[in-house]
Amino acid sequence: MSADLSAFSESLASLVERIAPGIVRVEARRRHGATGIVWDAEGHILTTHHAIEQEGSITVGLADGRTVPAELVGRDPSTDLALLKADASGLTPLAPGPLEGLKVGHLVLALGRPGRTARATLGIVSALGESWRTYAGGRIDRYLETDADLPPGFSGGALVDTRGRVLGMPTAALSRTAAVVIPGETLGRVAQALRQHGGIRRGYLGVGAHPVRLPQVLWERAGGEHGLIFLTVEPGGPADKAGLMMGDVLVSLGGQPLGSLEELLGYLGDEKVGTQVQARVLRAGEVREVPLTLGKRS
Repeated sequence: MSADLSAFSESLASLVERIAPGIVRVEARRRHGATGIVWDAEGHILTTHHAIEQEGSITVGLADGRTVPAELVGRDPSTDLALLKADASGLTPLAPGPLEGLKVGHLVLALGRPGRTARATLGIVSALGESWRTYAGGRIDRYLETDADLPPGFSGGALVDTRGRVLGMPTAALSRTAAVVIPGETLGRVAQALRQHGGIRRGYLGVGAHPVRLPQVLWERAGGEHGLIFLTVEPGGPADKAGLMMGDVLVSLGGQPLGSLEELLGYLGDEKVGTQVQARVLRAGEVREVPLTLGKRS
């Protein structure tokens, strides 16, 4: 048994040594170091959005001890990701793998570089689920959670399995109660968009809303049992320009029923920006069909 444990321990240490060159230190907030992963050999570094100050210099600490300047290429607050470009060569990229075969209970390592050296913590996959949306509307392709400890500065690092597959990037910003991991599929999709466009386009309605259940007498006329009541309407926003008002209940957009904020955020994707859609609303018990043009969230 002791020989097996020793061999397992050595395999974990070897795994950390193999992954560590692709883990960098990101210094972009005062007194708060963070971690990033080398995304490609051209010097792109992927890290978390919340680790980057709005203004100020950014430096990256590499595995070989060099500290190099970096610039912000783009950020997506809705998925808590940011892409940097470091002035460095000879980097070792990390390629995230698919989650096929991953199960709750599998052992994983969380790797970070909050200081000069790489650090690691051991845990398991504590939850694994389908795609979901963050509070800001960002689409995460799979729900992945670990019980591995994430000390300060580990956000933006890598979660790897015992075969050395990079499963995703841990972040402390998407949940107050769990160590959530952004899976590799999401990392690739967002990194590509940030590199090409500097951001992620999202549709914008310009309202504050809350889900409500409609009175049964209105179900047939409204075409559904639920809707979103407007608590605020931003002056000059798309909803305001279309004549929508506080107190209106949005039942559907473009024919898609809306009964929750998640469904509304899911509808307002990149492809909807600038398009005209029909909004079905209830006002004083009457159903109205209102055309509106969706804006772009800044």
